[in-house]
Amino acid sequence: MNTIGFNHYNLRAPRALMDELKTFYCEVVGLTQGQRPPFDSFGYWLYAGDQCLLHLSQANPDEVRHTHVATTFDHVAFNCTGRTEMKERLKRHNVEFRTGRVPELGIVQLFLKDPAGNGIELSFAERDGGQENRVAC
Repeated sequence: MNTIGFNHYNLRAPRALMDELKTFYCEVVGLTQGQRPPFDSFGYWLYAGDQCLLHLSQANPDEVRHTHVATTFDHVAFNCTGRTEMKERLKRHNVEFRTGRVPELGIVQLFLKDPAGNGIELSFAERDGGQENRVAC
């Protein structure tokens, strides 16, 4: 058996926070809501192009889901294009971010938090101010 790639990650939250996360990941990060099988529980599947990357699942009413707690999870990273436009979008949505660089790989990173406090990295080719460039890690 070999691991051959990344499939998706799942965030599980009460309905109000789950809806806030959906809005954030669609309007700010740029994912789109797409097809989700008819599971017994409510949720959303969010896509980048035709790849489903994020599942949002509604927590049961008796579930306790802590936010803003320290764990070993630091962030999830998305390959992106259009760095200038993304920075403008983050500012319009009042999302704080910091910038990082990996010169050896030609990458510029924007680090931010989603409404539940999960870390996000948006990774851009250094030469990308708006061009269609992909970064491979």
